[in-house]
Parts: sequence; structure tokens; C-alpha cells
Amino acid sequence: MNTPAPDSASRVALVTGAARGIGLAVARRFLSEGWSVGLLDIDAPALNATVAALAAPDRTVALACDVADAAQVDAAVRQLEARFGRIDALVNNAGVAVFKPLLQTTAEEWARVIDVNLTGPFLCSQACAPIMLRGGGGSIVNIASISGLRASLLRVAYGTSKAGLIHLTKQQAAELGNHGIRVNAIAPGPVDTAMARQVHTPDIRADYHDAIPLNRYGTEDEIASGVWFLCSDAASYVNGQTLAVDGGFDATGIGLPSLRAASAPR
Repeated sequence: MNTPAPDSASRVALVTGAARGIGLAVARRFLSEGWSVGLLDIDAPALNATVAALAAPDRTVALACDVADAAQVDAAVRQLEARFGRIDALVNNAGVAVFKPLLQTTAEEWARVIDVNLTGPFLCSQACAPIMLRGGGGSIVNIASISGLRASLLRVAYGTSKAGLIHLTKQQAAELGNHGIRVNAIAPGPVDTAMARQVHTPDIRADYHDAIPLNRYGTEDEIASGVWFLCSDAASYVNGQTLAVDGGFDATGIGLPSLRAASAPR
């Protein structure tokens, strides 16, 4: 017998890496849809400030945690369950990046990127899935990257971790789908985050604009909309998929300004 789906007012999401950026945009989207949200981040001061600014104390909880540490993850998930009694969605967004040439990436840097970006979602999913099952099922969304679908320079650790996360998504979908937990991934393309605005030079931004058919960066809210769709009842038959939210970046080769001009509608 199927367990009746809870209404939005009683549903609960856990979002990792939620103190800022895409994770915060995802948390805000869930709150706007009436859900309660556990916001998890390794940066406790920033996380506490973010949760205070959301001004929704009855529907939010701050969970300071390193997703690569199994004991911390278990404690955070237990705290969330104790607060709200259930977990209906998990968004594995926490991540780190090292942008260095392959031969200059240290073993320590490699290990940390893999630990956070790949082991972290594994640990968080393992901790949350039993609670989801007790509630009748749920949805997990792993935030991967276009760098996990296509290789590029300076991303040997980051790209490999995200490629692994995409395959982890399929493994989780195959096993957990049998029990009512759908698992999918979002692969963002270039997104106009605060970090991107700091580190992307005008030349880099121009190159990205040239390579993306929509000719712009994405927004954090656009990524959050993709996450919301995959967690919502509208995606009830979507499982094991990776949705590229990238303006067409992965679908095309590297464009040239002259070719783009020549292909413009007349």
C-alpha cells in the first residue's frame, strides 16, 4: 500500500553547502514552497548569519557540519530528524574546488576534493535514506557540474569528483528507487555566483558567453528551480538522470564569434 504524500507544510529538506550561493538559493526555494529546511554548512558563523537573515525560525535549523566526516554527518541528520521528525528531500550541494594543472595538484588537494564532493554526498545520502524510507520515500538531488560531463583544463580533481558523483547518482537511483527514493543530479554550467564574479576575468566571461548558446551565465535561482523540479511531485517518474542547467553549454562545441554572427536569424 502506498503511503500518502505529505502536504508541503509538513515536508522537510536538507540542503548542504547552504550558507551562501546555490545552496542558499535552493533553501530559499524550498521555504517559498512551504517546506521546512535544514541548512548545513562547514562555515558555522556564515551559516548562523544566513539562517538568522531568513527569519523563519519555525521552519529552519542551522547544522554546522563537514560533509566529509561521517560522525558529524550522522549527528547533523539526527538533529534535523529530532527537530522536524522526517526528511523528504536531500540536496547534496556542498563542494570544494582546486583549479590547478594536473601535475601541480597535490595528493592532499586531490583527497580533500574527492572527500567533500563525492564521499560527502555518499555519507549524507546514507544518513538520510533510512529516515526517508520511514516516511514513505523521498528525493535526493546531487549537485554535479558540467565539469563532470566534459573535461576542461585545471579541473583534474574537481571534474573527476563530479564525474564520480554523476555515476554515484545512477547507483543510488538503481538501488534506492526500488524503495521509493528517487535520485537525480543537476549539472550546472557557469553560474553568476559571488565567487565567479571574483575570479572570472572579463576575458574568461567573454569566452564563456561565446561558448554558451544562450550567451550568458546562469543564475543561482535558475539552478534552484531545476533542483525544485526534481524534488517535486512533477518529477515523480524521473530517476537516475543528470539535468544539465547550462544554457546549452554541454550540447555544443566551442563557438566562434564569426560563426555565431553568421548563424544569426535574418
